[in-house]
Amino acid sequence: MSAEATTNERASILLVDDMEDNLIALEAVLGSLNEPLVRARSGEEAMKALLRQHFALVLLDVRMPGMDGFETAANIKRLDQTKDVPIIFLTGAEDDSGYAFRGYATGAADYLTKPFDPWVLRAKVTVFLDLHRKNQQLERLLAQEQSDYGEVGSRLAELERELNAEEPPDLAVLRVQVRELRELVARGRGF
Repeated sequence: MSAEATTNERASILLVDDMEDNLIALEAVLGSLNEPLVRARSGEEAMKALLRQHFALVLLDVRMPGMDGFETAANIKRLDQTKDVPIIFLTGAEDDSGYAFRGYATGAADYLTKPFDPWVLRAKVTVFLDLHRKNQQLERLLAQEQSDYGEVGSRLAELERELNAEEPPDLAVLRVQVRELRELVARGRGF
């Protein structure tokens, strides 16, 4: 589904690394997913990008000058606007083994060491993109359900007004309204 996603379903991925070669490698591995890839060369740039645009996922280098990956992740998780964006930490194999624990403690969804296996990285990113799309689909369904619920309420109020009117209601009109209301309720239940 990701390669053929419509424009509405495209899911941007934020790539955060201070090394140009690493960004090029990430783009080469993830380019086949046909999703927008946005670069950030620092934690500060990443935060600016996250505040300007919605991302499905952040791939975040741990070791960067200035705001490192852990600080960046803590800032991402601190903001209501970005707290639910999953983060995959990327770090060198020679880095401290405590980095993985620290990464998960700051809210990382996953953790990979460099050099990473391109197939593993692509597979993990694909899983997060699929989860992102499913969450979007659930949000759309919930919004539709709430809209249908509001329509049911307004139609019930209309029926009640007609039944409480001075003049006797037109039974043929009432039958049509009740049938439409049943169809609306059945649609909400998925029948």
